[in-house]
Amino acid sequence: MLRYLARRLGQALLVVAGVVVLTFAVMRLVPGDPAVAFAGPKATPEQLAAARARFGLDDPLPAQLLTYVRDLLAGDWGVSLRTRQPVRDDLYLAFPASLELVGTALLIAVVLGIPLGVLAARYKTKFPDFGVRVGSMLAVSVPVFWLALALQTIFASNLGWFPIAGEYDSALDTTSPLTLWTNITVVDALITGNWPILTSTLDHLVLPALVVAAYPTGVIAQMTRAALIEESGQDHARLERALGFGETSILTRFALRPALGPVLSLIALVFAYAIVNGFLVEAVFNWPGLGRYAAESIRSLDTPAIAGVTLLVALVYVLANLVVDILQGFVDPRARTR
Repeated sequence: MLRYLARRLGQALLVVAGVVVLTFAVMRLVPGDPAVAFAGPKATPEQLAAARARFGLDDPLPAQLLTYVRDLLAGDWGVSLRTRQPVRDDLYLAFPASLELVGTALLIAVVLGIPLGVLAARYKTKFPDFGVRVGSMLAVSVPVFWLALALQTIFASNLGWFPIAGEYDSALDTTSPLTLWTNITVVDALITGNWPILTSTLDHLVLPALVVAAYPTGVIAQMTRAALIEESGQDHARLERALGFGETSILTRFALRPALGPVLSLIALVFAYAIVNGFLVEAVFNWPGLGRYAAESIRSLDTPAIAGVTLLVALVYVLANLVVDILQGFVDPRARTR
């Protein structure tokens, strides 16, 4: 197991190193001069020279890369050209809201997707299987912005069941101010017992979380179904049938655990997809997360902020894959030999 973990950790570090080099290259290839963006179009030659010296733009590229890596290891992700604040501080404020949204969506996807996959495998080629497969295809294929607008129109504008936008009712900042511990509103509200903000946040979270969860739910259901059908055709399943076990028992007691291996790998993939896909959802629902920060950074050609967002998403993806690899090693010992 230790060799397996060491191998996976080494692969993760190699991916991170590649992403660091890629983000550095993107920062240098994006059109425009960062010194001009930072100092302003009316800056004097002295101010431009000071800005170039601050960012090390006059150094050779290998020296700039070494400085970039050294600063990253020291926790310095650069200074945003737009906000004039450290990128790390900006991401610390923006990312928790995205994590809250994506985490809730993935929880919904797992809670719905795996049971639906089990249901489809249990009644293969029958009506429940047909319904799950059609629903999964719709969930995967429908454009996320269209689904977001449709849910807003139906459940927010027409029926008035849920709020149309925002993270929570802004009036609560005055009547029930929230003490921040993690910057994740739901968690902070639970820790501090701020029930008005907790209720309002959960209310605002329903529609965007359902939109982000649509694609992962469909993919997880399809993968669970396929993995269970494959496992139910193995020799151990035939032996279990000969011993008198029913199909439902075979699927849930014996086939589900080995079938979870590929499903766990898929969850890591859809997690990264959900973060990027959540950018559009955040724009539609005015959710104050990483998507809004990234969009504003792209509009202003804020290369340090763009690189910071790219690096953060990549690190989260690598970490999610590493966690899934570790879980796979415990769930299915066969994965340790791969």
